[in-house]
This record gives sequence, structure tokens and C-alpha cells, in this order.
Amino acid sequence: MKASRFAAAAVVAGSAVLVLSGPAFAHVSVQPEGTAAKGGYAVVDFKVPNERDNASTTKLEVTFPTDHPLASAMPEPIDGWKIQVTKATLAKPIELHGKQISEAVSKITWTATGKGVEPGFFQKFPVSVGTLPEDTDELVFKAIQTYSNKEVVRWIEVQEDGAEEPENPAPVLALSAASEDGHHGASADEASDESADDAEAAATTTEAADTDSSDTTARVLGVVGIVVGAAGVAYGVLAGRRRATTDA
Repeated sequence: MKASRFAAAAVVAGSAVLVLSGPAFAHVSVQPEGTAAKGGYAVVDFKVPNERDNASTTKLEVTFPTDHPLASAMPEPIDGWKIQVTKATLAKPIELHGKQISEAVSKITWTATGKGVEPGFFQKFPVSVGTLPEDTDELVFKAIQTYSNKEVVRWIEVQEDGAEEPENPAPVLALSAASEDGHHGASADEASDESADDAEAAATTTEAADTDSSDTTARVLGVVGIVVGAAGVAYGVLAGRRRATTDA
């Protein structure tokens, strides 16, 4: 009887783990590689797990936010996938690097040219985005996942404050605070200047280290010379005393 109860409890506990862990990993999500700071650039990964046992994920469509448009969105090439970037005209132009941008990426579509994301696997779809808005704490990307059996899952439900997580939540990218120094990413020239400064600092440090090393060596040799000289004087005194004793 005790064994049966134990087995039943184990089954219930195992089921609870599956139920609790399922929603956390099953849906399409988005996470930055590193940080996604307001006003800066970031590489974000759209993570797509396969929820089916008998079908592969063959297509992913991600719609970009229109309330906070991103002037730049460049997907990374992925073997086995065709990528299509769709742009749309903005109702209100935005400024990027001193230029007025009148259109932005509205959707990116990945279509498998091979097997896609097979059962038991997941796939990351990286995209470089920027500049990130400074007047919001998060960006919502609605995603549509299509399987090889023609099934379509729409991850488009927006999480409401204080409400339970929806059944098909949309991917949400949390934005961190902008850096205190106000820098949102360096240009190529700035990066070159920083590298030159770093190299100069390293050379100065090396030179100082060499100088310190030379000074230390000189001090050590000086001390050794003093010790040897003192030893010689002591030896001479002792030798003189021995001669005086012998003569006596």
C-alpha cells in the first residue's frame, strides 16, 4: 500500500513538473545577446522550440513594433533558411545618426529550405536591432509559427498587467537602462581611436614596467655590492687579527 501511494505521488509530482515547466519553454521568446540598453544597439535571438512530435517548424514570421519602430534590423544568415525582410513607410519619420528615416523594418520572415526545426529541437534566429527606444521599458514582437503539417500557432497575445500569462504570449524584449556616460555604441572611428589609446596606454605601462624593473635590478645589485664589500672588510679585519696573534 505504501509503495502504491509513493508511486502515485511520484507520478503526480512528475506531472506537475511537466505542467509547470511546459509553458516556460514552449513558446517563442526573444532575448538579447548580452544587454539591450535603451538608446543603443543589440543583437537579439528569437528562440523557437518545436512543440510537436510529428511535425517540424518550417516558417517563422516576426512582426516588429509600430509604436516604437526600429530604424535598423539586420538578420544573421542561417544555413537552411531563406530570410525575407519587409519594410513599411513610417507615419512619423525618425532620426538616426542625423538623418531622417521614413521607413523601417515591419516584418522578418524565415522559411526553411530543408527540414526546419525538427521535433525535440529549437532554433535561434539572431537579428541586430537599433537604435532601441528610450521612452519604453520593453518591445513586443508578435510571431507566427508554422509547422510542416500546415498547423499555424500565433504568438500574438500581449501580457496584461496583473493578469495571468496568456496561452499564446507574444515575445517581449526587456530593455535595460541607458549607460550612465550616455554612450549608446561607438562608431568605427571612435573604436579605432579607443584602440589607439589602449595601445598607447599599454605601451606606457610596459615602458614604466621596464623602467621599474631596471631600477629594481640596480638597487638589488647595489645592495649585493654593499654586502660583498662589508664581507670583504670583515674578512680583512679577521685576517689581520690572526696574523697579529701568530706573530705574538
